[in-house]
Amino acid sequence: MYIKGKMRRFTASLLCLCLSLGGCGSAGQASFSTEDSPELASAVSTGISGDEADSNAEPKAEKPTDPADVSAERVNDVKRTTEAPESTQTGTGTATSGTNGTRGSTKTSASGNNGGGSGGNSSGYTSPDSGSSGYSGYSGGSGSTGGSGGYTGGGQGEAVITARTTAASGKGGSTRTTAVSGTEQASVTTAAPVTTEPVLPENPTPQELLDSMTLRQKVYQMFICDLETIACTGTVTSVTGEVRNTMENYPVGGVILFAKNLQSRDQTMQLLADLQECSYTGLFTAVDEEGGTVARCAQKLGTAAFENMAVYGEENNSETARYIGETIGNDLNALGFNLDFAPVADVNIDPGNELGSRIFSSDPGVVANMAANVAMGLQSSGVCATLKHFPGLGAENGNTHTDSFVVIDRTIDELRENEFVPFSVGINAGVDFIMVGHQITTGFGDDLPADLSYTAVTEYLRGELGFGGIVVTDSHQMNTIASVYGAADSAVMAVEAGVDIILMPYNLTEAADAVIQAVESGEIPESRIDESVFRILDQKYRLGLF
Repeated sequence: MYIKGKMRRFTASLLCLCLSLGGCGSAGQASFSTEDSPELASAVSTGISGDEADSNAEPKAEKPTDPADVSAERVNDVKRTTEAPESTQTGTGTATSGTNGTRGSTKTSASGNNGGGSGGNSSGYTSPDSGSSGYSGYSGGSGSTGGSGGYTGGGQGEAVITARTTAASGKGGSTRTTAVSGTEQASVTTAAPVTTEPVLPENPTPQELLDSMTLRQKVYQMFICDLETIACTGTVTSVTGEVRNTMENYPVGGVILFAKNLQSRDQTMQLLADLQECSYTGLFTAVDEEGGTVARCAQKLGTAAFENMAVYGEENNSETARYIGETIGNDLNALGFNLDFAPVADVNIDPGNELGSRIFSSDPGVVANMAANVAMGLQSSGVCATLKHFPGLGAENGNTHTDSFVVIDRTIDELRENEFVPFSVGINAGVDFIMVGHQITTGFGDDLPADLSYTAVTEYLRGELGFGGIVVTDSHQMNTIASVYGAADSAVMAVEAGVDIILMPYNLTEAADAVIQAVESGEIPESRIDESVFRILDQKYRLGLF
């Protein structure tokens, strides 16, 4: 752990001194059969060190600051420009008539564009901030000068082409042809584009892509955001120019959609396809589709619907669980989703918990069998599954969406006997993601929400349970995080704890900037960022996103 992280944890501990911790009774021993699920038999036999639980990213908590202020600040961030150095090229040739330039590639601003325009002065379109999708210049009118060729005007400043000159390629662009009047020498002055996208080798491996990225690009991969946070506007149902520009200039690792973003199947498919076009690494496209009461697509788009998971837990049939996962996964995959924040792997210990019938059972063995099979069904359909909400919300008597603190009084031994069990089985079965909740569990001894706790994430989830996949937080817009820690501190603490992806930061730029500054100051080693981003890129590579 790092010094500043310790100070944050000490501060958080002081905040918790006034809390009265309610004890929770120990659950019974786990008992379950693997007869219905031969493929999980080996996972169970490798050793179950405890029970695990996971939580759902539901919007949205009370906010510590005025959203209008935040939106204005982030819009200003998007519109910010800086100067870039100029470059000059010369050439001679025969006069021809050029054509209007066309929009640059959304994949890489280094690509040359068609036609620089003919005659007169042509000016490049100024892209905001880092110009990830530059536009070529437009014709100043046909005449005795001009030329094809293309240049990229993206980035800061504008590219000006003098009369009777060639429209040569911008920095990194591909020169098509050059043509100027007679044999006169002509000069082209362009503003060198500044791009948020790396220059990639052909068909890069995850490591090659990682090696090509800047610190800022890597840090933004560690965030999954809702579309409204990205757009700074009302409900988003399509990729507007504003959404596209923000996605390109703030290259997050993924997006999460809610029911309000879904209007029809065709609209959802188009939205997700257009979002993917905004990212050079590909995006995790996530949704909460558990079945039962939490089923965005079933409720809005008419995909397959299921009962609450407690109904199937009573049956404890692994084939049924696998069918549920495969069916939901096939529906999500067809729409363009590749990540489901499901299934719930909590054990129902305290009837006052916030999850209720979303939980399969009070028996950790039943939860382990059903959750692991749902997860494997999802993943067999090309959709990443997520066990949630580690280390377990089932013994909670509160609500992390609305309460400032949720404390669960459980010893490590109690966790091993109950809550850790489903997570251990799911890990051994090969689950892709585990979501860590915001509950403070007394057995960890640090008085921190689990997703900000090095003890919970690195020592127990990574260490004792051996999870090597992607660790994602529950939503950081929930009250237990947003009202107590804020966007900056919570993001830094989560990374220090060992988290790979922060879900739905209350303020994206504030959170990302804080992590970048922590790396630049030496508080967080850049190798720690590389560790998480490699996991992210490796999973995207296996999904075929780049």
